[in-house]
Amino acid sequence: MAVDLATVRRIAHLARIAISDAEAPALQGELNAILTFVEALEAVDVTGVEPMTSVTPMKLPMRDDVVTDGEIEPQVLANAPLTEDGFFVVPKVVE
Repeated sequence: MAVDLATVRRIAHLARIAISDAEAPALQGELNAILTFVEALEAVDVTGVEPMTSVTPMKLPMRDDVVTDGEIEPQVLANAPLTEDGFFVVPKVVE
């Protein structure tokens, strides 16, 4: 699949990227190179290859799922301009 200059301008418009007329041919070449690479990847036979999440086999470390508040409530509340009974006090925004 080859990309023409009109398609390059349309892609740039859809991506909200301003390109000049001088930049369009260079972008056309880059897009065509990318599509050629993707076509080459599609030609690779991957029958029987299992999907991988990493190129090296690894097991993610597991930890206990424990809920904690970080025990830093006083430091967090110290950032607020106004607090009351351990909570932030904010102005009423709903009538």
